[in-house]
Amino acid sequence: MKVGLMLALVFTALELVGENYRSFVTVMTCTFYTSGIMLLSLVTYLERDWVRLSYYTSLPFYAYFLYLFVMPESPRWLLMRGRLEEALKILERMARVNGRQFPEAVHSKLEAQIRRDKLKQKKKVANAGLMDLCRTPNMRLKTILITLSWFANETVYLGLSYYGPSLGTSQYLSFFLSAVVEIPSYLCCWYFMDTWGRRWPLSLSMILGGVACVITVMLPDAAVDETLVLYLISKALLSASFLIIYPFAGELYPTQVRGIGIGASSYIGGLGLIVIPFVTYLGKENLKLPLVIMGFVSMLGGLTGLRLPETLHHRLPQTIEEGEEFGKNWQLKDCLNCKPQPDVLSPPASYENLDVLAGSSNNASDVELELKDNRRPRTQRSVDERTPLDMTASGSVAPRPNRASMKRLVRQMSVMDTQRTHDGTLQLTHWI
Repeated sequence: MKVGLMLALVFTALELVGENYRSFVTVMTCTFYTSGIMLLSLVTYLERDWVRLSYYTSLPFYAYFLYLFVMPESPRWLLMRGRLEEALKILERMARVNGRQFPEAVHSKLEAQIRRDKLKQKKKVANAGLMDLCRTPNMRLKTILITLSWFANETVYLGLSYYGPSLGTSQYLSFFLSAVVEIPSYLCCWYFMDTWGRRWPLSLSMILGGVACVITVMLPDAAVDETLVLYLISKALLSASFLIIYPFAGELYPTQVRGIGIGASSYIGGLGLIVIPFVTYLGKENLKLPLVIMGFVSMLGGLTGLRLPETLHHRLPQTIEEGEEFGKNWQLKDCLNCKPQPDVLSPPASYENLDVLAGSSNNASDVELELKDNRRPRTQRSVDERTPLDMTASGSVAPRPNRASMKRLVRQMSVMDTQRTHDGTLQLTHWI
């Protein structure tokens, strides 16, 4: 239950905010999660009976039913499904709660599209399934890499959490310290995710955390405190990677299959929890053997994460087609780029653009419904408005005769927007 609630909470929060706040909402979510783990160590210390302890830790889950009255649906998902009227109400409410003026251009565009949809027969939006993640090569590769990284991350993180009470002199203190070290790692992640991106912090934290686990084999058996220190270092690093994997996977999977993708990766990653009890049981014979095993698994997962494309400064992909195109031209030099720069090109068309929802290019507009606070500058293209009457045989500009009829013809022109390209809108000028 906890894993399902955590997944739904994280990717819903990602879809409700702009790209500049994705790291913030993830850090806040994981901080409250860790605060609950710290509180759990105190509750277990005060209440030793496991039956009453189960009641104390289960009853608070009923408070989640209150979310039905306050938690809005994702506007991105509603736009993708064609439920524009519901999306408009939620967007207006978000603007009102935040004390912002809802853009009039977006409002009028949405209302116009809603009126058009009511006049015509509404098309049924096809549901995407699990197999859509594996139909195209780039989405298939990203799904495999995300799942492998998730498997290693979740297995080692929860394995270290379960193994914490076995270290040190007091199991309650060791469990409490294993939760406390996560808070500073989250704060560091907040900075590195907005500066260095997702890929390198994820991979480095998993690799270095694995190295810290493996180093414990070099310590003597009597070095209990030293082993505990290395364990806490590895736990802090794996906590950082566990924080990053949630938004990273959410930004790589498109909105159309984001819930299915994250659910599948988390489910397969959770299969490692079947093995973890047997791995931790090996600690009865050798205290450091479980740490060594989890260390190698963590390093392997960190290496697979280096192949994933960076998502910092990129908009969320909406459709499976956009997800396939994102990171399709990945090269080795992209992996070596540690500090990605903002993309200056305008975002491609998507379900968040009402022109795509309309299915027609005659109503094209520069309004983009990307839910973010800052707009990237759009590159301006110069339009050659010279007519064939202005050109000579050699290609030079001929002087235009100064006639009243010609002036009227020049004024009678129409400009229409054609289908959007990857770098903006192509304007065609028709001279009559």
